Amino acid sequence: MNLDLPATTLLALLLASARAGGFLAVAPPFNNKAIPVQAKALLSVAIGLPMVAQAGTARLSLDTWAVMSGIVVQLVVGLSLGFLCQLVFVAVQSAGDLIDVFGGFSLAFAYDPLMQSGNAVFGKTFQMIASTLLMVSGGYLLVLHGFLRSFEAIPLDGGLDLRTLSGVLTHGLGQLLLAALQIAAPLLCVLFLADVALGLLTRVAPSLNAFQLGFPFKILLSLLLVGTTIMALPDVVAHLTDTAGSAMMKLYGR
Repeated sequence: MNLDLPATTLLALLLASARAGGFLAVAPPFNNKAIPVQAKALLSVAIGLPMVAQAGTARLSLDTWAVMSGIVVQLVVGLSLGFLCQLVFVAVQSAGDLIDVFGGFSLAFAYDPLMQSGNAVFGKTFQMIASTLLMVSGGYLLVLHGFLRSFEAIPLDGGLDLRTLSGVLTHGLGQLLLAALQIAAPLLCVLFLADVALGLLTRVAPSLNAFQLGFPFKILLSLLLVGTTIMALPDVVAHLTDTAGSAMMKLYGR
């Protein structure tokens, strides 16, 4: 049996798969190195297949240079959308990194072979918890839904407005720093008060080595109180999921 498909349909599938592949390579939780590259490639084709219908409103050229430039543009669009989602969700890991620095856990810095990056104790823990919550709560479906809306707003023969992209990314970076501080703020305040208490104790008893006492004391406080921060992570991940969807809508101009 021979299957005859128009060349424009195959080109539309290629461009849609290129956009989906760029998105899956960067956006959480699909950017985890534990997911094989072959699985990501097949998933990108599966996501792009229903989007072939969008080719009816797009003017696709079969010229070689037009095809190559179209693939590059769609990869850039997918990578930009994925990076925007990653910028939102990395706030949870950044909050864990702040706790590592202020709590004295940054000395246990180690290389993570799955993410191919370095993380300390709570930075890695918060990242894994956020990824797990994103999967079990169905938040990844909202992220994928926001990405699929991009095919309606940005046709396969179009691209992103660089001025809008820069504005959204700048705003997303500010929201990242704000969200990381908000997540880690309660524990950071306790650790700051612990430093103040140790400083006052040194003034009362100058012979006491506050520097040597401070590390185990702050580590103990971090272990005792980090549960209050972890308990807030489900609501934080749900809020960040909505924020990621809203950020992508802003990028589409909606």
